[in-house]
Order: sequence, then structure tokens, then C-alpha cells
Amino acid sequence: GCQCGAVRFEVTGPLGQASICHCRMCQKAFGNAFAPLVGVPAASVRWTKAEPARFQSSNLVRRGFCPHCGTPLTYEAPDGIALAIGAFDEPEEIAPVIQWGTEAKLPYVDDIPGLPGEDTMVDPKAVAFLANLVSYQHPDHDTEEWPPVERGK
Repeated sequence: GCQCGAVRFEVTGPLGQASICHCRMCQKAFGNAFAPLVGVPAASVRWTKAEPARFQSSNLVRRGFCPHCGTPLTYEAPDGIALAIGAFDEPEEIAPVIQWGTEAKLPYVDDIPGLPGEDTMVDPKAVAFLANLVSYQHPDHDTEEWPPVERGK
């Protein structure tokens, strides 16, 4: 589901091919260097809370997103629907197997694995910042304790 929890979904049955799309339209729709997506049969998706809002990004494609927090959720075309991998409760289980739209791939994307990486808590400024942070993000699994009391302050 989305970041705020207003839009949640269930998928029954097997997922299709997981991919990364580098096309410019996906870059803009996700506000990112690329869009990680996984195809699903449209009939296997059930929106368990609200449905996403949709933007007609071309004459053939609609993009679904949460109308409250803006999380990108779907790519909907005549040949099927794809869901944002990051919107799944366990995205680590959905590994992309192909890249599309590589003609628009940003020039630095292939260099990302070679960049230095550090755990968040290595940065002393992050530790102080995170000590006071209260997340309003929906947990990865539905729970009765949602939303937290502090939400909406």
C-alpha cells in the first residue's frame, strides 16, 4: 500500500515479471531515476481500503497513486497492470529480472552500486535527528494499532 495507509491492496495468485523501467514517463511518475514494477493480472488485485487516484499519463496509460500522500502505485495499460514493487509489504521478495526503456537510463544509474555506503546511524547528525523522529508512515502490514495517536499533529 501507500505511505500513509489510505490505499492498500492484496494480490491473489502469482506475480508476473518484475522489472525496472527507465523511460522518462516512469522517471517522472515515480519522481526517481527509474520505476521498479511487477506485472499482475488485473483480476488478482483487490483494493482493501480505498482505490488509488489515477492520472492519464498518455493516451494508453494511467498511473495510480494515493490521493493523500502521493505514493506512486500502478502502471495501467491495455495489456495489464503493474504495481510498484516498493508498495508491497515485502518488496525484498520481488527481484526485477529485466530493465526496459534503457535508452532513457540516467547516465549515473550504473555507477550506484560502486558508491560508498554507510548505515544511517554512522552519521552523528542523523542519530540526533532520528532520536526525535516519530514516523506517521503506515507499517508494512495492516495492524489494529494504526494510526498512531500522534498522527495529524
